[in-house]
Amino acid sequence: MRMFTKGLICILCLLSLRTVAQQTTDRITGFFPGISFVRFMELTEKETSFKFYFKETDIDGLTVNLQANNDKLEDVLSLIFQNTDLKFSISKTGEVYISKGQKLTVDFPESFFTSTSDTQSTASLGAEDEFVRNRRYIIGVPSGSSSIAKIRGQVISLEKGEPIVGAIVYEKLSQTQTITDKEGRYELSILKGNQTILVQNIGGYTEQRLIDLQGDGELNMSIGEGIFSLSEVVVRSGGLTNVSRPEMGVQSLSVQQMRKLPSVMGEVDILKGILTMPGVNTAGEASVGFNVRGGAADQNLILFDQNTLFNPSHLFGFFSSVNSDMIQGVELYKAGIPASLGGRLSSVLQVTPKLGRTDKIGGSGGIGPLTSRLSLDGPIGSKTTFIVGARMTYSDWLLDYLEDRADLGASRAFFADFNGTIEHKFNEKNTLRFTGYYSEDKFQFDPDTVYSYSNQNFALSWTHYFNDRVEATFSAGQDAYDFQVQGEDNPLNSYRYNFDIRQRFLKAQFRQEKGNRHIFSYGVHSIWYDLNPGKIAPFGAESIVIPETLATERALETSFFFGDEFEVNDQLTVTGGLRYNLYGYFGPQTLPVYAPGEPNLPSNITGEQNYNSGELVNSYHGPEFRLSGRYSLTNWSSIKAGLNTMRQNIHLLSNSSVITPTDTWKLSDAFIAPQRGIQYALGYFQNLKNNTIEFSAEVYYRTMQNLLDYRSGASIVLNDRIEQDVLVTRGRAYGLELYLLKSTGKLNGSIAYTYSRSLLQTDPSEGKEQINRSEWYPSNFDQPHNANVVMNYELSRRLNTTLAGKYSTGRPVTLPVAKFEYGGSERVYFGDRNSIRIPDYFRLDFSVNLEGNHKVNKLAHASWSLGVYNILGRANPYSVYYIPEGGKLQGYQLSIFAKPIPFITYNFRF
Repeated sequence: MRMFTKGLICILCLLSLRTVAQQTTDRITGFFPGISFVRFMELTEKETSFKFYFKETDIDGLTVNLQANNDKLEDVLSLIFQNTDLKFSISKTGEVYISKGQKLTVDFPESFFTSTSDTQSTASLGAEDEFVRNRRYIIGVPSGSSSIAKIRGQVISLEKGEPIVGAIVYEKLSQTQTITDKEGRYELSILKGNQTILVQNIGGYTEQRLIDLQGDGELNMSIGEGIFSLSEVVVRSGGLTNVSRPEMGVQSLSVQQMRKLPSVMGEVDILKGILTMPGVNTAGEASVGFNVRGGAADQNLILFDQNTLFNPSHLFGFFSSVNSDMIQGVELYKAGIPASLGGRLSSVLQVTPKLGRTDKIGGSGGIGPLTSRLSLDGPIGSKTTFIVGARMTYSDWLLDYLEDRADLGASRAFFADFNGTIEHKFNEKNTLRFTGYYSEDKFQFDPDTVYSYSNQNFALSWTHYFNDRVEATFSAGQDAYDFQVQGEDNPLNSYRYNFDIRQRFLKAQFRQEKGNRHIFSYGVHSIWYDLNPGKIAPFGAESIVIPETLATERALETSFFFGDEFEVNDQLTVTGGLRYNLYGYFGPQTLPVYAPGEPNLPSNITGEQNYNSGELVNSYHGPEFRLSGRYSLTNWSSIKAGLNTMRQNIHLLSNSSVITPTDTWKLSDAFIAPQRGIQYALGYFQNLKNNTIEFSAEVYYRTMQNLLDYRSGASIVLNDRIEQDVLVTRGRAYGLELYLLKSTGKLNGSIAYTYSRSLLQTDPSEGKEQINRSEWYPSNFDQPHNANVVMNYELSRRLNTTLAGKYSTGRPVTLPVAKFEYGGSERVYFGDRNSIRIPDYFRLDFSVNLEGNHKVNKLAHASWSLGVYNILGRANPYSVYYIPEGGKLQGYQLSIFAKPIPFITYNFRF
């Protein structure tokens, strides 16, 4: 009994000594002379076992000025937080949670931090345990002598059960990071031991997972959007990709960011969203398309998943043709374009579609003064998901509102779009996805002429994972666009005019990780073009219009590509690639033969050449080089440089500065060569204030060959000899882009400024005509100064306001300068092309977004968006035109939105 008593006393003494030692270690000693609170926490975490979790905006500007001598952390924090609204809670395991206004409860059950299995999933966790996302997970089994282990997994939306694409996953101390792929998967190689993994969904909040990494293992994570959890009291990761991404000139935009932007009639618009980015502008308000770094609107490849959208807008450019409820986000490549993408000279806009949720059927929608939309998504069984959406307008009243003095009584406007995706997961290695899209627009400004156009797209994709390092996606589909003009002014002259283009494509793309420093991408992409350049036919029994049909154009374009992202060391990463393009133009065709060395004019035709169906008329081929690199100066700054060469085999025939529904496309043929271009870019990137502010400065220089401009008086409609009216032109563009983004805090937003020039010159060898005496002249979309400011102020978690401003230099126009008599009639003489500018553009918009409460288990979540577009009512000029009045030409200015336009939209999801 005495021996037992002595033994018990020894054990109690040992436990007491251990407790005293722990308390001594975790006491605070040191002199802190006016240092920031962030620095104080770093020092405390280094010297003790405490770990701090907080919201950065709560402690912004807080300083520590005291001396501690073996003091308890509770006493030190109480002194620091004196006369502030900050509260703190310390858990039994040393986690310190700092909050504002209300003290957090951190009394976890004893079993909360117990060991779990190698493969962890939090998908089934409910929102009732708000800190369940911050338990300590034991990952892997101890093995080997290496200090590095690999953690992989999938990031899933807690609310929708969908993979989250483009989420940033990184380890807190080393800043080792990666981005989730299209399946929401990630992989990190980090040090073993206790680590903190942070996850940030773009536009959302950062969440964390505490892990004990003992060996290779898996951690699947479900993260919420706008749900109160510990994500509200941790440091946000900011824009890590701004500095670390090897490509430059790449802008990402999430749906959450786009929803904060004021837009016409409250409709979320991806095109209006990217127009807030540097280097992106448009030639006019309510314009179809956009211009990137001095390029024309047709030089942008717009991809909806695998499909190409030829006309990206509805209702004369008022709305994007893509329903925002059906997309995950967008990514714009202005430079650093991957070798797997090509076909256009200026940029690639990749729109990532949303996938159906896996847990239950739900949906979303909105009702506004101009449009309504509805989408549904959910599971079909255990392996299949779907999402379908529709949108339509009831916009006839808008035409009268925009110009109440005009006679628009017979005007009508309508559009609708439908799209959907169905995905079936056979197993962990095989996924099949079908995507379809259809849109239709119809409008008229008078009772006798009706315009209509339509996009039709579908694609089938199969993704196969050979192993953890090799995957492949095989795709097949079709992209189609057509328009029709129906004129009924006079029964004798009634007509119907059509144009259409169809392209069928096959694509095989592989992604392979080679070791820890190489990521290869390689494959082949082939497109078969069928293009009907135009057809006119009589409409009605009385019409005497003579039918005419231009010969169908056919071509085959095939590209082989290979790319490598090579991490040379921790500071230097290089991305390089080669894309080789093969293009063939095929018959049947009957083409004129022009005299050698003479311009392509009717007077120089010496004969005709016939080509049978399937016979090769002409071919072009050439390489496209892609090279970009990033050198990290520090963890928070880097410099990047890049070079891109591009080829474009399809041309837009248009005599306006923007895309219009009646523009036609033209394939490269025996007379019109593919457009070619090269771009050089250099940039500096830095993150400030603990990654909460992103800054970038980029400069670029571009040269372009084989561009198309037009002779004076050129005809582009139903012209089967278009080579006689186009002028071979070369271009150059250069500019400076500055971008500042603050994504956290109550006041957040962005500032973008661009100085750029876009100039054209008729090729000196062009014998038909020399524009402006073959001197360099501004393109139709040359606007040297562009500035965009977006400011969001979050009044609360549910209420935020946005003020957005835009300024740009007026675009160039060509004006009449004199009139003269010729051939018995009066003619107008125009000055140099694009030598005058219309007035500068300035617009200010305001919106308020009110969210419902953020409870997960609500039957439906609702929000309101209201505001005013063009709040100053400024009559920004869209174009100028001249009408003969009283023997002289009278000039007029056309404005699209010459008054403030209020809007209100009700949005819901369930």
